[in-house]
Amino acid sequence: MSAPKTPVPRMNADERRTQVLAAATRAFARTGYAGTSTDVVAREAGVSQPYVVRMFGTKHALFLEVFERATRRIQDAFEAVLDEQPFDPEDEDDWGRLGTAYTDLLVDRDFLLVMMHGFAAGDDDAIGARARACMGDIYDVILRTGCTPERATAFVAHGMLLNVMLAMRAPEHVDESGALADMTACAFGSEGLDVVAGTADQAGKPPGPVGGTRV
Repeated sequence: MSAPKTPVPRMNADERRTQVLAAATRAFARTGYAGTSTDVVAREAGVSQPYVVRMFGTKHALFLEVFERATRRIQDAFEAVLDEQPFDPEDEDDWGRLGTAYTDLLVDRDFLLVMMHGFAAGDDDAIGARARACMGDIYDVILRTGCTPERATAFVAHGMLLNVMLAMRAPEHVDESGALADMTACAFGSEGLDVVAGTADQAGKPPGPVGGTRV
């Protein structure tokens, strides 16, 4: 006599929505907005394509939610740093805390690529508007540090450089040229480069800040 099967707990609507959004993030990260269908997302999530459409309406609406969800992670991470303790805009250690928060996010390649695909799809009116709004929200959080607009802009700009270098896998291919190795080392710093390359021994210690974010 076979043992009775353990019943699989049913997901509620919020849990199922989160599951589909996570699957859509993976799918859009691989092939971007134009190259991803709701059928691909459905297969990734293990649900039917009509279910995805019922939940989100259109691929366009789904991508907007996935993209905003990704960029919101940056805003939330920075807000957590600023809410944790007072921030001195003249203290490089405080900027290092913001850099560390961003480094922690960049190890998630799906998150990174969804952002890059969203920026690249900015010719679409709605996607472009959402990208501009999200970038403005992140910039406003940086200004909460009390820094100048110039430093806030430089911080955001350096973050975009890191995004581009990670998207083209620069940290994994620094042996291809001296110029690439120099630029990557300057952009990330030694500890930050270890974190994003997955080579740091993280046992018992937090990841180091991205060196280049200290602008």
